[in-house]
Amino acid sequence: MSKAYVTFDSPEEIQNKALEALEIARDTGKVKKGSNEATKAIERSIAQLVLIGADVEPEEIVMHLAPLCDEKHIPYIFIGKQNDIGAASGLTVASTAAAIVKPGKAKELVDEITAQLTELRG
Repeated sequence: MSKAYVTFDSPEEIQNKALEALEIARDTGKVKKGSNEATKAIERSIAQLVLIGADVEPEEIVMHLAPLCDEKHIPYIFIGKQNDIGAASGLTVASTAAAIVKPGKAKELVDEITAQLTELRG
């Protein structure tokens, strides 16, 4: 069942690329983990790409992220499982969201994902 805040379906291929970009950025750039940190990065307009868990309970934790990203013109993607975001962030627990602030060696991958998301959403 799709959550109310998930505004579009992200193809698995793009989800996997986004998780790979998050892992690379974690090691060579800078990432913010969790809903609160991601929100701050978006509000400060320093996020390059935001990953939002599509299975977060309660929904209110991440419901504000997509509209905030739209307002700040920051690309975002819904990831099927928050456990995947946590693992890609280097955490042993699930993470509701993550923001790539400095992509590091993942810059080309982030640009590619951004272009695909723009195409996907029209």
